[in-house]
Amino acid sequence: MAVAVLPFSFSTRAPAAAAIPFLSPTKTKTNPPCPCRCSANPNPNPNPPPSVGITASLLDPLLLNFFRAKMVHEVGWDSPRPGYDGLIQVANRLLNAKSNQQTQLSALRVLKSLFPTWLLVLFKMLVAPIAHGQLASMMLARATALSCKWLMGPCSVNSVLLPHGNSCSSGVFVERCKYLEESKCIGICINTCKLPTQAFFKDYMGVELYMEPNFEDYSCQFNFGVPAVCPAVDKALKEPCLEICTNANRRRELGRTESDIAQCPQL
Repeated sequence: MAVAVLPFSFSTRAPAAAAIPFLSPTKTKTNPPCPCRCSANPNPNPNPPPSVGITASLLDPLLLNFFRAKMVHEVGWDSPRPGYDGLIQVANRLLNAKSNQQTQLSALRVLKSLFPTWLLVLFKMLVAPIAHGQLASMMLARATALSCKWLMGPCSVNSVLLPHGNSCSSGVFVERCKYLEESKCIGICINTCKLPTQAFFKDYMGVELYMEPNFEDYSCQFNFGVPAVCPAVDKALKEPCLEICTNANRRRELGRTESDIAQCPQL
């Protein structure tokens, strides 16, 4: 652990009598150093330690490659494109090669493979029951906001309303989801992210999660500790294709009516 050295020191030496001609040497007093001066540092350390954000950004390429490797293993195919673009192509292949239900199960297996089995078991058994799940919900919200910016973009922890009426800082607000914007597809969002992620946290970590993607501004609200709504009434599953959807724009060019593209065919 690094210890910062304050850029000043205390002195207990009394000033020389000759320096104060109007006082006699016998009346010169030595004031002890104030023990609270250390809290009023006028010259802060010019070289602060690296922030958590910088450290996290250095890990982003490693997290991307790790996650992509798990996706490739599940799909059985890899894109020739490097980086994030290649990851999106792998997600597209996963969605197009299987039914929606199979895609969701595949994505769920990918999420499970990111964690040691013992960690999931212990978290669900020991942490999830504490304080009716509120502690686990807050922990997961912070871990998500800290470790998933490489995938989703800027995000922050916020407060959400729990089912019993209390407010809890167990939410994560994604300002503009990079995964949704780059994939340009509601189907990829729902079948490879929203539904499998909700199921993963509930089934394998013992924490309820309800995700609310906004397909107009591409933001997303994670509500840890809040049960997901039934798919039959989840409004996110009834949305039309995105304006930037490549397939929807192609159908428009072919003269299809708006009723033909009223709902994403991948839902």
